[in-house]
Amino acid sequence: MVFYQCSKCKKVWQQPVEICPECFSRLEKVKTLKAKVVGISKVSISSVPHPEVPYFALVLEDELGNKWANKSVKEYAIGEEINFTTGSDNSVAVWRTKYDIIDSIEKIFSLLNLSLNENLKIVILPTLFSPNHAYFRDNTSPEFLDAVLKFLFEKNIKLENIKIATQSFDEAPIEGMAQKSGLLDICLKNKIMPLDLSKSNFVKKGNLEIAEDILNADIVLNLSMMKACKASASENIYRTLKKENFASLKYLQSEEDIVNELKNNLTNIVTLGEADFVQKQNKTIVYPGLILGSKSFLNLDRVFNEIMMVDKLPEILKEVDIQNIEITGRDIKEVKCINN
Repeated sequence: MVFYQCSKCKKVWQQPVEICPECFSRLEKVKTLKAKVVGISKVSISSVPHPEVPYFALVLEDELGNKWANKSVKEYAIGEEINFTTGSDNSVAVWRTKYDIIDSIEKIFSLLNLSLNENLKIVILPTLFSPNHAYFRDNTSPEFLDAVLKFLFEKNIKLENIKIATQSFDEAPIEGMAQKSGLLDICLKNKIMPLDLSKSNFVKKGNLEIAEDILNADIVLNLSMMKACKASASENIYRTLKKENFASLKYLQSEEDIVNELKNNLTNIVTLGEADFVQKQNKTIVYPGLILGSKSFLNLDRVFNEIMMVDKLPEILKEVDIQNIEITGRDIKEVKCINN
């Protein structure tokens, strides 16, 4: 848990208010690692934001004495410590985020047992599907991309080893989409020139023609803007293919075949699912306040749609059995959000 403490009067806030309201000093970020249960209430009546019952409303306390509320489907005893286990390669990490996106991203990497070193070559693949402003939640939000970059810089990843790349699959120019979405400003602020994958070299892998920059990366961070009733993370991976190649594959093969071939050829993908504000099927916005992570983009899509309680799964997710997916971090029942 992250708190913000005044360096002068030592008062603590959960919100990053930056300047202390009492003595006008700057706040410092304080991270705590342990939490124990100091209060429990069992809830047996469902509500719109909490459709799954029973659940337990816990009061947690860290090693510094800070307290906060936490929802849990697991029953704890007073004094018991809260622990989260790390997952396997195909697991999906689910975490609630409040004010500090960077801390939530770090938690996802920890839950997935992923480590970074300064020599890694990283390609960031943002969601960039339409020339819309950030508040439409069609594309990766500027604040999420900025948080991912700051997280990488905190891990000492070299600037020259980071690329931000995608391409347009329709008539809208990628430059216009990047500018209107606000993502171009984030790239320029961090001194990274974005790469149009359509102008890069492509390598033949079976039936696929995959961008060389994607294949040469140690890690490809697939930043997926999650949408209800869609396989958002999987669809964003299509942007790694040559546009003409994807069009012919879609005509000759099923989408499931394309996804499975991509999965077999791209083993360097790590997906971060942005699900703070989520666009539902009717284009309205709800607030799950989540970040998801996984090395399996199909599993991540399946878990997200389970969280959103959708009534109709995308075709490529129908064969993905939710019972066979390991979940780490928050339980699905704790974060479910009604999609109607």
